Amino acid sequence: MVGLDRKHWRNATAIRKIFKEAFEKSGLPYFNPHSFRNTLTLLGQTFCRNAEDLKAWSQNIGHEKVLTTFYSYGEVGTARQGEIIKGLAKPQPSLNQDVTQLAKAIAQEMRQSENLG
Repeated sequence: MVGLDRKHWRNATAIRKIFKEAFEKSGLPYFNPHSFRNTLTLLGQTFCRNAEDLKAWSQNIGHEKVLTTFYSYGEVGTARQGEIIKGLAKPQPSLNQDVTQLAKAIAQEMRQSENLG
């Protein structure tokens, strides 16, 4: 058989062996499978814009529940934590302002289409 079997493994021994052999054949130092999840989780924390994005990202790395990703891999580094907290102090554009602008634009369009019709 070529490739990976779709049945579940009892533990991580098989995947660790696959990783170890692949790294050896490539002449690279070994990194365990979870180190990739750590890296992908950090990347997801940068790219994901909302909770739904994070849930999809979590599922994509094989976690049924997003909390698994957060509890096991979701540590925010101290420097990044400081950046986030500082960013929270900056005024954010109000969603209400965006909605108000949208409502005004729709009303204007409706008035214009009434005048044309």
